[in-house]
Amino acid sequence: MTTLTEVPEAAAARETPARRRRRVDRLPYLLLLPALLIIGVLLLWPLGQVVVMSFYRLNSVRQLRGDREWPWVGFGNYAEILADPFFLTVLRNTVLFAAANVLLTMVLGTLVGLLLNRLGRKMATFVASCVMLAWATPALTGTIVWKWIFDDTSGLVTWLFNALPDGLSNSVFGRSDWTGYGWFNSPLLFFAILTLVVVWHSFPFIAVSVLAGLKSVPSELHEAARVDGAGPWRVFWTITFPLLRPVFGILIVLSTIWDFKVFTQQFVLAGGTQDRPTFMLAIYSYAEAFSPPPKYGLGSAIAVILTLILLVVTGFYVRMVLRQEDES
Repeated sequence: MTTLTEVPEAAAARETPARRRRRVDRLPYLLLLPALLIIGVLLLWPLGQVVVMSFYRLNSVRQLRGDREWPWVGFGNYAEILADPFFLTVLRNTVLFAAANVLLTMVLGTLVGLLLNRLGRKMATFVASCVMLAWATPALTGTIVWKWIFDDTSGLVTWLFNALPDGLSNSVFGRSDWTGYGWFNSPLLFFAILTLVVVWHSFPFIAVSVLAGLKSVPSELHEAARVDGAGPWRVFWTITFPLLRPVFGILIVLSTIWDFKVFTQQFVLAGGTQDRPTFMLAIYSYAEAFSPPPKYGLGSAIAVILTLILLVVTGFYVRMVLRQEDES
């Protein structure tokens, strides 16, 4: 007679290897299911709503509440945006700003990461902790501080320029009294300050990520290169950079995404959405959607275009990584 304890053993014995393998293969997907559900609710559903709204003409809150009909315009919002010459100006501002910020962030972050790797453990921990304060500071808080630094009456920069000797200030800058000078009035100067704020907030993450990658590089390779007479510059480009290429690739993509979507810093420094010559895609989408009269469909179309640009950038990087894996 078969006992109760023998039943599970008999069932396990009858289970085929293929069935056991299918059951094991489902386990990772089951573990990922809660995270996928959260991502779907918090990210994919709002994104889907924005895509749907971009095909309608929505000009009132009552339409969003469902009290009024949504007029279907198809690709009319996209055609209106792409035919607007101002969109090309905004796109140019966004691309140039993102390119400059990615370059400066990567260079500064890499240099700081290399410095941290050369310091002792205690000093490296102290410097890294100080550097990460900028990364940990909320974008809104940090931007408010920077806006005060460049305040035209009581800001630190205004005070420093007023402290310069009158002869030097007049000969170099053409003025001696800087009180009331609008640091944010010129588009070029505005973008320079905005770049300073964004790079200050972004480079600590790059530095710590590069430092983590450097810790994985065998020190014997660097020592052998130095014995052969290679200088720091040659060691970096022949040993460090090739080994950390995947790390730099990921950091470049992340920095590109973050810099394309800069909104908080620009909104605070500009004091709203009045400074149209300095518009970029993120604040352009916001201004079209919420500035009176609101154009929610038009703003959604701009947001979708921005998302598509970022997807192209990400897809290009993924393709590059897959090609490198195939070649290796």
